[in-house]
Amino acid sequence: MHRPAPATAPRTRLARVLACAAVPVMLVAVGCSSDSGGEKKKDSGSSSSAATPSGKQSSSPSVAPAKYAKLPDPCKALSEKTIDDLVPKAKSKSGTAGKSTDVAAQGTCSWNGLDDKGVKGSQYRWLDVSFKRYGSDAAIGGGDQRAAKEYARLLASTKAADGAKNVKTAPVSGIGDEATAVSYDLHKTDEDFKYAVIVARTANAVVVLDHNGAGYQGADAPDAGDLMKDAQSAAKEAVASVVAANGGKQ
Repeated sequence: MHRPAPATAPRTRLARVLACAAVPVMLVAVGCSSDSGGEKKKDSGSSSSAATPSGKQSSSPSVAPAKYAKLPDPCKALSEKTIDDLVPKAKSKSGTAGKSTDVAAQGTCSWNGLDDKGVKGSQYRWLDVSFKRYGSDAAIGGGDQRAAKEYARLLASTKAADGAKNVKTAPVSGIGDEATAVSYDLHKTDEDFKYAVIVARTANAVVVLDHNGAGYQGADAPDAGDLMKDAQSAAKEAVASVVAANGGKQ
C-alpha cells in the first residue's frame, strides 16, 4: 500500500535549495569585502609610493665639503720683500684693496710704482693678486668642481685679453693643484708692456697673479723671462697664504 510522502519533505528540499542559493551570495559578499580591503591596501601602497619620491628628493646627493672656508687678506698675502722685489718704489707697500661685498668669497689687492732712473729712463711695475673661494652645494656641485670651472674660465679670459699679442701659455708645477703661466705683449699709454700672469687653483680656491711693466722715457722694456720668474714665485706665495689662512691644512 503506497503511503504518501511526509508533508515535510518539500519543505526540507526547499530549505536545502535556499541554503545552496545563499552560498554564492555569501561568496560574492566576501569577495566584495576582500576587494574592498585590497583597494584600501592598494590605496595605502599608492600613498606610500607617492611619499617615496618626495623622500628621495629630500635626501639630495651629497657632495664633499669644501676644503677651505676662508681666504687670506689679499693685501697681506705677499710679503714686503716680495713687494719690494716686484714693485720697486711702490706707492704703497700696503697695497690697494679692491671692493668686495663678501671678503670670505673673493678679494683683490694691487700695487704699482715708478722707479725713476734719471737719464736712463724709468721702470713702471704693476702687481695684482686676486682670490676666489667656492663652497660646496649639492644643487650646483662641490667646491673643487666649481673652482675648476672658474679656473678654466679665467684662464681663457686671460689668454684672450683685448689687444694682447704674442700670447704664450705653459703649465706650471708646484703651485696649487693646477696652474698655468700666460705671457703676452700689450701696447698701451704709448708704451709696450710685458705681462706675466699666473692662473692657479688650490682645492676650492682660485688665485690669479698679474705682474706687468714697461720702460718709460727711453728705458728698455722689462725682460719677459724675469717678469715670469718673479710672477711664479709670488703666485706660489699667494697660494700658500690660502693654506695658512685655513690653519695650514694642505
